[in-house]
Amino acid sequence: MTLTRTLLATTALSMTTGFASAQDMANEMTIVSWGGAYSTSQQNAYHTPYSENTGVTIINDESSAEAVAKLRAMNEAGNVTWDVVDVVAADAIRLCDEGLALEIDADTQLAAAPDGTSASEDFGELLVSDCFIPQIVYSTTFGYRTDLVGDNPPTEICAVFDTETYPGKRSLEKRAINNMEWALLCDGVAKEDVYDVLETPEGQEQALAKLGTIKDDVIWWSAGADTPQLLADGEVVMGSTYNGRLFSVIEEQKQPVAMLWDAQIFDLDGWIIPAGLSPERQARALDYIMFATDTQRLADQAKWISYGPARASSAPLVGQHADLGIDMAPHMPTDPENAKNTFLYNYEFWADYRDDIEAKFQAWLAK
Repeated sequence: MTLTRTLLATTALSMTTGFASAQDMANEMTIVSWGGAYSTSQQNAYHTPYSENTGVTIINDESSAEAVAKLRAMNEAGNVTWDVVDVVAADAIRLCDEGLALEIDADTQLAAAPDGTSASEDFGELLVSDCFIPQIVYSTTFGYRTDLVGDNPPTEICAVFDTETYPGKRSLEKRAINNMEWALLCDGVAKEDVYDVLETPEGQEQALAKLGTIKDDVIWWSAGADTPQLLADGEVVMGSTYNGRLFSVIEEQKQPVAMLWDAQIFDLDGWIIPAGLSPERQARALDYIMFATDTQRLADQAKWISYGPARASSAPLVGQHADLGIDMAPHMPTDPENAKNTFLYNYEFWADYRDDIEAKFQAWLAK
């Protein structure tokens, strides 16, 4: 066994026996995530119980939106200050390809399911990269103000581009991903052809031209908490964000907001461990990952936010919201009623094309 795996085995045992052996692990770690309701769910489900079990101090950082650029800069400077980073699957693929993330052996470095099913089988096809440990299935979708749409609430994604029927500001994320797909769908491109079209310069221009029809009506956001706040304040009539953030503003804050599930874009979110950590920090990060991605912990996160757990064994354990007491299953993006018309995000496409298309999108945005 390597030192790291020996430490992992010892500490995994200590979680159940109480015989901790952490002298060779760091006693502090920085975990990077997205903030807002999502980070709160992680704090409740993962960070607090892990700290209580180990005595480790966890420092929260909300820089996940800038994770790729910052990890590149840290690596170049030879000073990686993050220990565990929450990223979307496409970013994990890029970081892995660039050697900036640690490769994980799922069946030796992640916990098996309670019935003994291996981690690789339990996560299945969601293990889209050797460096990526999935946590949740989520979607990016739209919320709208129920009091600003009258008696004609939107039911289709292309309502976003219909400023005559639904006047007012919209909020869209300040990046190409998702916006380009929705633009092409609403410009007549068939769902199955979207990425073939988007691969071409002509297709990229087509998407930007469609977005240009509402550019003056858009408030651009960069943090997941922005759209819920804009909706709560009545500054936008509709806006995109993560479905869990909308759940929070609708069910927890009781704002006059509803969900538009049409053409919701499914995606994966999960952990990577940066390359270049000291042995002590890497061992601690691996120990945390084993704990935080076991079957019960992933199911626990769904008590606080409406994201589907990435493990098959976790799904039957999803119950009611910890505070509201409502069943969480109907609020998941994977619920059959909500998933009638989904759009499947292409991880490999964006891993290959993101830098080029994003540069073109930001140049268009600046005009």
